[in-house]
Amino acid sequence: MVSQEQRRRQLAREKFLRQQQRRTSARRKARVRNSVIASVLGVVLVGSLALYTTGTLKGDDDKENASAEASPSASASKAADPCDKAAAGKVATKTWKKEPAMSIDKSADYTMTLDTTCGAIDIALKTSAAPHTVNSFNFLAAKGFFDHSTCHRLTTSGIYVLQCGDPTGQGTGGPGYTIPDENLKDKSLKDNIYPAGTVAMANTGQADTGGSQFFLVYQDSELPPSYTPFGTISDAGMKVLKKIAAAGESTGAGDGAPNATVVIDKATVAKS
Repeated sequence: MVSQEQRRRQLAREKFLRQQQRRTSARRKARVRNSVIASVLGVVLVGSLALYTTGTLKGDDDKENASAEASPSASASKAADPCDKAAAGKVATKTWKKEPAMSIDKSADYTMTLDTTCGAIDIALKTSAAPHTVNSFNFLAAKGFFDHSTCHRLTTSGIYVLQCGDPTGQGTGGPGYTIPDENLKDKSLKDNIYPAGTVAMANTGQADTGGSQFFLVYQDSELPPSYTPFGTISDAGMKVLKKIAAAGESTGAGDGAPNATVVIDKATVAKS
């Protein structure tokens, strides 16, 4: 027999997936429209592929939540910002046409450190299980791609994740290329649960559409095993992540920009 809480979570997931399907469809239509405009005006739309590589887990809110976003109660309940001022600098704008050549040692251990305005988040990367993903992050971090970017989305209902990796801060950006899905049968994923401490790739809902956006799980979250799990957050990093989550999100509806100003001042990937 399904409990009321299980039913609530099921309905929340179904609503979430419907929203993602609508967003993906809308962006595809926009991509076609923009291509037509470009051909008429003779203008090259730089980075148009980014519209296709945005994550299924995104920071842009659905129109049906507009009233909640504008409500006085949502504004009144906004928590205090627990994070520091961001370091000076500008987000990256460069993109690339294809996935970078493999340059990491697949048999070695790598770690990624996100020095954020809220504290450092250290992540042990699953190199051998997700080499394309780790290689891409190694490449992008070396190029400063993540530096000065915001973590644009916090979800606090149904699933429990902080999403980062988009220089635009809007949930629509990417590196210009996509990488294949990997490690979808990771032993940590049991009963469609992404456990707390997991770092995984966002995608469009279609296979092999990951780009640069990723999400950090701060509480066990039920999701289909469609998002490449490629890292595990340290205990100290989890404390930072939970501090961010405790501040809540801006809409009051369980899915929006975090109240904490989470900026990645510097992202580094290093061989252990």
